[in-house]
Amino acid sequence: MRTVGVEEELFLVDPKSGAARSVATRILRQTNDAPGSHDHLGGRLEHEVQQQMVETNTAPHADLTELADDIRQCRSRAIDAARDAGVRVIASATSPLRVEPRLFSHPRYEHMAEVFGITAREQLTCACHVHVQVDSDEEGVAALDGIRCWLPVLVALSANSPFWQGADSSYASYRSQAMLRWPTAGPTEVFGSAEQYHATVAAMLDSGVMLDRGMVYFDARLSHHAPTVEIRVPDVCADAADTVLIAALCRGLVETAVTLWRDGERAPQVPAALIRLAGWQAGRYGLEGTLVDPVTLTPRPAADVVADLVELVRPALRRSGDEDLVEQRVDAVLARGNGAMRQRAVLARTGQFADVVADLARLTAGQDAL
Repeated sequence: MRTVGVEEELFLVDPKSGAARSVATRILRQTNDAPGSHDHLGGRLEHEVQQQMVETNTAPHADLTELADDIRQCRSRAIDAARDAGVRVIASATSPLRVEPRLFSHPRYEHMAEVFGITAREQLTCACHVHVQVDSDEEGVAALDGIRCWLPVLVALSANSPFWQGADSSYASYRSQAMLRWPTAGPTEVFGSAEQYHATVAAMLDSGVMLDRGMVYFDARLSHHAPTVEIRVPDVCADAADTVLIAALCRGLVETAVTLWRDGERAPQVPAALIRLAGWQAGRYGLEGTLVDPVTLTPRPAADVVADLVELVRPALRRSGDEDLVEQRVDAVLARGNGAMRQRAVLARTGQFADVVADLARLTAGQDAL
């Protein structure tokens, strides 16, 4: 069975106002120097581009119950470290309140800010990156080619960033739009082989636009540090159970794509331009309206497209023992909505962005699971 691991990016916020706070350096210094900080579960916290956020990383797991435990322990470690610094942690893909990003002091980030200007300076979004194990680069590229049409559905399910700079963005996932400001971001064409994938990345480096391999911001890519496919489109989810759902669907998609490839089936030859449209639709409306059907490329009710995704990966879910979990969690998300819908509902009820942040903090800590 393929292993799966998760990276979650999390905001650091003031416990009263809910505003993002630039305390990552202090938290990381105190936490990662402590005894046992290299041990899983709940291992090291990592820095990200801005001082108002930290990243957690699980170990790879074959069993999703163990993955869920690891995600929660990683969050708990971040929450404890934040509390010692006088802040709270929220799993939201953008800050609900106005924020002035502050770069983490690192030569790479400073170089990125020099080259990419406001795009880098304003980059303050939190994603969930899912790593699914593959046996080779050829298998990994077959997975990338096979899953690309379905990734917008993951955006819709995970959408958790309706607000930007203290205002409603009109998007369910504004993070997905902010990422497209980068020249290396977005959907890719079918590669067809590992050789072509690596040739594309090499050409991007040779262009001088992309600074290093870490800036391959494709919707999904081969990891440059582990034998995995890294799926990068989901927003970070407020409820850890939703993160596990996204991880299960990612593993199901990869396993399904690789199985079809081994059986000699070609990946769908959908132009990247149309997948980009589907991604925009998913980011704009989430689960409230229509999605672009990955097969017919026409609008259909979001719930129907989600159901088609589950049917597509059902054989893989059955083999891994994830079928019941996915059925239950998908039903739950469709019944009560995604994170963006929850954030908007809290604001509509209270009129205070600070209340939205407080609600997110409780969800992140598992105190009010959806």
